[in-house]
Amino acid sequence: MNSYSYSDNAMLRSLPLQQLDKTLTPWHSLPRSRPSGGWLRAVRQALGMTTRQLAKAVGVTQAAVVDAERSEAKGDITLTTLQRYAAALGCELTYALVPKRPLQEIVEERAERIARDEVSRVKHSMALEDQSTGREHLEREIAELRRKLMEGKRSRLWHEI
Repeated sequence: MNSYSYSDNAMLRSLPLQQLDKTLTPWHSLPRSRPSGGWLRAVRQALGMTTRQLAKAVGVTQAAVVDAERSEAKGDITLTTLQRYAAALGCELTYALVPKRPLQEIVEERAERIARDEVSRVKHSMALEDQSTGREHLEREIAELRRKLMEGKRSRLWHEI
C-alpha cells in the first residue's frame, strides 16, 4: 500500500521548483541593464584592448568585432558568438532567466486565479438559480480547488494561455 498522500506528492513535485528558486535568488540583486555600448565594448575598453587586438584573439576581422559589439549592444548577438568573445576577453558568459518573483509564488498565484475564476462561474450560475452561498463557503471552495490544482499536473495551470 502506498503511504504517500496527495500533499506528499505535491511537495515532491514542488522540490525542483523550490530548488530553482533558491538557485536564482542571488541573480535578483544583479543589475538588469547593460552598458549603452554593450558589455563587449565596456570590458574590451576597460582592459585597454583595441578592436584589432580582440579580433586577433578571437580569430576574426576587426570589422567582425565592431559588428559583434554593435549586435550585442542592440541585443541581437547569438549566445555562441557572445561566448567566444567573452572567452577571448577572459570572461565567462553567464546566462539565466531571472523570474521577477519566486516561481513558487507564480504557480500558487496562477492556481488561485484559476480556482477563483472557476468558483466564480459556479457561483454565478447558482445565483441565477437562487442557490447562492455564503462568502465563507466560497473561500473554502476556492481553497480546496487551489489545493487540487497544486497537487495535480502543473501543466493544467497553463492551458488557458
